[in-house]
Amino acid sequence: MMKGMHGMRPGMVSVAALALAALAGCRPADYRREADQAAARIIQRKQQEALGRSGAFSIEVPADVLRRRLLLAQKLPHSSMASLGTDRLVRDKHWPEKGYPVAAEANAPAPPTVEANRPLVLTLVDALQVGARNNRAYQSAKEDVFTAALDLDLQSNDFRNIFAATLQSVYTNDLSGSKPVGGLDNSAEGSWTRQLKQGAQLTGQIALDLVKLLTFDRSSSLGAMADVSISIPLLQGSGPYIVTEPLTQAQRNVMYSIYMFERYKKRLAVQIASEYLAVLQSKDRIRNAEENYRGLILSTQRARRLSDAGRLPGIQVDQGVQDELRARDRWISALQSYARQLDSFKSTLGLPTDCQIELDYQELARLSQAAAERLKSAAGGAQTQPVYQGEPNQPLDPSKIRLVPPTRQGGGPMELDPEEGVRVALKGRLDLRTAIGEVYDAQRQVVVTADALRAGLTLTGTGQVGQSRSLSSAGQRNAEFKVEHGTYTAGLLLDLPIERTAERNAYRESYISLDRSVRNVQQLEDTIKYEVREALRGLIQARESYSIQVRAVALARRRVASTELFLQAGRAQMRDVLEAQEALLSAQNSLTDALVNYRVAELEFQRDAGVLQVNEKGIWSEYFPKR
Repeated sequence: MMKGMHGMRPGMVSVAALALAALAGCRPADYRREADQAAARIIQRKQQEALGRSGAFSIEVPADVLRRRLLLAQKLPHSSMASLGTDRLVRDKHWPEKGYPVAAEANAPAPPTVEANRPLVLTLVDALQVGARNNRAYQSAKEDVFTAALDLDLQSNDFRNIFAATLQSVYTNDLSGSKPVGGLDNSAEGSWTRQLKQGAQLTGQIALDLVKLLTFDRSSSLGAMADVSISIPLLQGSGPYIVTEPLTQAQRNVMYSIYMFERYKKRLAVQIASEYLAVLQSKDRIRNAEENYRGLILSTQRARRLSDAGRLPGIQVDQGVQDELRARDRWISALQSYARQLDSFKSTLGLPTDCQIELDYQELARLSQAAAERLKSAAGGAQTQPVYQGEPNQPLDPSKIRLVPPTRQGGGPMELDPEEGVRVALKGRLDLRTAIGEVYDAQRQVVVTADALRAGLTLTGTGQVGQSRSLSSAGQRNAEFKVEHGTYTAGLLLDLPIERTAERNAYRESYISLDRSVRNVQQLEDTIKYEVREALRGLIQARESYSIQVRAVALARRRVASTELFLQAGRAQMRDVLEAQEALLSAQNSLTDALVNYRVAELEFQRDAGVLQVNEKGIWSEYFPKR
């Protein structure tokens, strides 16, 4: 082999080096796809470990998102092509790939169809899916998981076989002597490193030099050299527990990022549902305000006719006009509040605030029907009615009134006993799992920083065979690999623990970090208990409010009808009619509020208990406890 290589011309070696260098590199797109595949494998494996299930995961944003459809179909103004998506950007002339990464949309739901000059109607399910594809914070949370997976892949790489190779060709022309000396030095070098989890580090290297003089006798020589070394820590920095700590932390960081992403998906789903219902609630207030406004206009007209007939004082007509003006102000305020909340909701979904969308108002009717069925026993409110326990013929005594506090009886499926709700939450909250895991992380740091206080004792060994060549040794014979002529060393390096101030401080700080992580668990645990108990209290309060407002609306309608009749009969004043209209408006708004509040409280309980499941499309699967 050496003789064959000795016969090669220097130019051939140089050309071969350039050819190998050209073939060695992969295209940037190949590296990107390789990183995607590595991260996807890690995420899928860690999802199974963290959640007991795995699903599709991609950070590439689909090109055909609803935001782009709205901008183009509704001809909305936008500042640049960046508003339409990454794939619409004008690529730099030095861009490394043919295009931008494209998302695989095989299983992704298609965005709703947008028609020009017509508002897009979104159902609640549509809004959840749109939020999962367009919400920018949601995308950032996915990218955090992906980045953590890449960090783990990099840490894992430290314990793989690492190969490297370089090729070099150098022409030298030395004019410093009496005669110019010129020559060509071609070299090839390959290396291998391996970190073992026990702490040992292995390195190997082989180098070839082909030197050719272009002056004098044009002699040439081939150099070949190989060396292997090993370093084994015996005290400080030894053992798998210490050596693999960065890898262990990277693995746990991926788990934590998955926990955080799952938590964020639940929070976003509840936020979208809450804002969706709030917009419908605001629209219902417009309807109520409009109905009240029209009713007051009619009442004022009736009062004016009665006044013209001499059956009603003019001052009562003025009272009606004043309330009519206040009703108009409330109606205009309701219109603006609705527009404001709708724009805010568009921003939550990641849509342009000037796009034309409408929410499905029937969602409120379906919610009302579901709540009425679920809270059928609560609508009557029989269990909460006060009971007077005095004798019928005796004077009324306030001490004889027995007030009945609200209970969970007749409530919806989410109205659990607080103790049971807390147990469910402590088991289901993923952020609590993260906090508990960080306690273990802090414990490991105590061990690692304590290891740094020890003395360092390292066993080293090297072996070198062969010789290298340069222009000055071009006239020598080719180098040969002869193990018996190699150079071998073995040694011990002892680092005495004399100066350890930095390590001492790090060790002490690790205990502080451990105590902090324990306090974080305690604080989060108490916060979870508070959130769950508050959510359960909110459910009971919303149910009781719903029961009260059902009766209040029915009573207010009867009152409005009766006062109108009494006014025409001259048995009531205009103020009675106006107060009845005001009571009806308040009761109608309060009924919608109670209905929405109860539904939101159900979702918030599931979110705070960590039992609401949300898939990659943004659709939730609700939790129904077994009674």
